[in-house]
Amino acid sequence: MKRFVVALTLFAFALTGCTQTAQPKVVTLVAHDSFAISSALIKKFENESGYKLKIVRAGDVGALTSKLVLTKDAPIGDLVYGIDNTFAPVALKNNVLAGEITPIDYADVCFNVDLAYFKSHNLVIPKHWKDLVQPKYKNLTVIENPNTSSTGLAFLALTEAYFKNPASDIPPNLNWWLAFRDNGVKVAAGWEDAYYTYFSGAAGHGKYPIVLSYSSSPADEIGADGLSRTASLSTDCFRQTEYAAVLSNASNPAGAQALIKFFEDKDFQKALPRSMYVYPIDPSVTIPKSWLLFGSPATTVLGGDLDIANKREQWLSDFNWVFEVAP
Repeated sequence: MKRFVVALTLFAFALTGCTQTAQPKVVTLVAHDSFAISSALIKKFENESGYKLKIVRAGDVGALTSKLVLTKDAPIGDLVYGIDNTFAPVALKNNVLAGEITPIDYADVCFNVDLAYFKSHNLVIPKHWKDLVQPKYKNLTVIENPNTSSTGLAFLALTEAYFKNPASDIPPNLNWWLAFRDNGVKVAAGWEDAYYTYFSGAAGHGKYPIVLSYSSSPADEIGADGLSRTASLSTDCFRQTEYAAVLSNASNPAGAQALIKFFEDKDFQKALPRSMYVYPIDPSVTIPKSWLLFGSPATTVLGGDLDIANKREQWLSDFNWVFEVAP
């Protein structure tokens, strides 16, 4: 009888082992909260690669990067998507990433305005973001905190590039930030809060008609008349590039590499404008017609040559001093 029980146990264990072996291996992607991928694309990746995709969302890019730094010895995933050229230096400095970072998409950080608000208030739309310190735009603007948001950090870097930051007791960029603060700018934690909660031109419930967003955002605000309800201030913006990379100590680096290769695939690249409102890094991918009309790239970009890795902490320190916030 004992032998029979033991035999059954061994047989059940063998079946369990076979079942486990038959299950596809999981590849875990860590992404920011704005990451989006269709079920059809997930199915395509899983069928072609043999891996099962699991997605862990880790907040805005700043929060995501911090979590990856804190968990680098026991990472919460196999790869990351969405670390950009403002926060990538932090990840690289802390040895969070294994090997190279691969560019997947880009977008231009620009201010957006609610056209209906400006029309109803008979207010002239500013030609340049530097004019947002003028009294007529008091209490109208919401931006993102650069400590936690890549969008906010991109704009902080942009002001450094625009004002050139010459050595002085109070550099011109700080003078501008002080004036911006005193003109009633609202600082939100991240892009989703700024855009969908505080901006009046998206869901329509916010009270701020000017938001720090992207040149492509107006392509997502087309009304029944075929026109966008918003517009971007497309002069002197910051080009933000998002990367994918394998995480150090990843349990499934092969699966991570397979997913990165899939992100470069034309089907995924083609979906980027509609899924995440960013431009595909592949220049051969066709852009939706609505983007050509309402979501074109910025007319001019600045800050691409900045030494973000070495200057970031000082810039954030200056911002935190202006707004009296903790990092």
